Amino acid sequence: MTRVLTGLWVCGLGILALACSSNNAASGNPAPLGNVGSGATSGSSGSSGTGATGASSSGGSSGTSSGTGGSTASGGGSGPVIDTSSGGSTSTPPSEPSDPDSEAPDGTPSKGEDSGSADGSDGTASPPPSSMPEPPDGSGAGVEPGTLTAGAWDDNLNYGYFSAYRQSMVESQTSGLLPIADDEFDAAHEALAPAPGKKDRLDIALVIDTTGSMGDEIQYLKVEFMTIASTIAASHPNSEQRWSLVVYRDYSDDYVVRSFDFESVLTTFRNNLGAQSAQGGGDFPEAPDQALSALTELSWRDDAATARLAFWVADAPNHPDQAANMATAIRDVASLGIHVYPVASSGIDELTELTMRSTAELTGGRYLFLTDDSGVGGAHKEPTIPCYFVTKLDAAIVRMVDIELSGKYREPSAEEILRTGGNPKSGACSLGSGDSVFVF
Repeated sequence: MTRVLTGLWVCGLGILALACSSNNAASGNPAPLGNVGSGATSGSSGSSGTGATGASSSGGSSGTSSGTGGSTASGGGSGPVIDTSSGGSTSTPPSEPSDPDSEAPDGTPSKGEDSGSADGSDGTASPPPSSMPEPPDGSGAGVEPGTLTAGAWDDNLNYGYFSAYRQSMVESQTSGLLPIADDEFDAAHEALAPAPGKKDRLDIALVIDTTGSMGDEIQYLKVEFMTIASTIAASHPNSEQRWSLVVYRDYSDDYVVRSFDFESVLTTFRNNLGAQSAQGGGDFPEAPDQALSALTELSWRDDAATARLAFWVADAPNHPDQAANMATAIRDVASLGIHVYPVASSGIDELTELTMRSTAELTGGRYLFLTDDSGVGGAHKEPTIPCYFVTKLDAAIVRMVDIELSGKYREPSAEEILRTGGNPKSGACSLGSGDSVFVF
């Protein structure tokens, strides 16, 4: 019933009438998994804010910081270094921060290594050539908004395909997988199948991994989201909007999590975001479990008229021994009706993609992934999906917000689409099994 409902909602909007009859989400039997095939077409290619409490960060910002297990840093003791707003304590940075591009002691690849292929050598679609923009100096000066590019994918819309993908990953991965059973994914899919209603208010949280490996893109991301916030405010002047920020690193860094609660004054949010920098990290996994847990502590409005969104920008998964905590945090986020939209950055691996897509499916968000089309950052992994459209990141995020507020799906316009991966037609692409998956 749930898969049929999802297909009916899309068909009822008249978006994908040509492909609805072969919705693989109803059949549950997708073709063998893999990256996009051939046939892709090319197109065109601060200061610290107010209102936050707690210890000052090394980046000049201040904010409330939370840690793991409810413990509080009080000088010595074991566990992660944690700032707390109630005590106003300051975490002590490690004596020598780890090199974010070094190899982990256990041989785990560092985040500087390419975990995906974008040159077409394995049959994946290649982006159009672009020149690498000059790296910013850390202030954001010289960075133009509308630079980053991204694709989007909806695993609830293609639930049969997602289930087969997840099962294949479960069979091949042994470390770090979320301990979440099939019936939890099924229940989330069923609960999210009916069409959402129109919303009048908007709460958006931005969750960013600020470890050193994010340094290749973080200045661009800061400028993008500052501009996106202004665009959304101008596009929806009658919707009361609030923005919040959660930044996180790893357990051995100068902070684990810092939170800046919701602000209706956009300038404050922009100042808080502008003060952040990328440092620390070391091994590949980070502490997103702590960031998502902190997300639930923000002052979300819980009324039915408020759309609750979180954009989670990261390039690494949780530590394997924190998988249970990560699963708990995702459940808690979902219970508050917060729709998480992960934004995969350069250097992610298969486990990170699976974790992000699982989070989006369980909470009602969509999976966004940066692409090489912008020429910014390291290589970006080709997603394990058969087809997609690439647009500017800002256009993709504004479109997600439009969908959440209106309760109606809006596909990208022809002018927004830069290129395609795979060969989608009329918003869908066919699998080898004869079933179809939907790009929109």
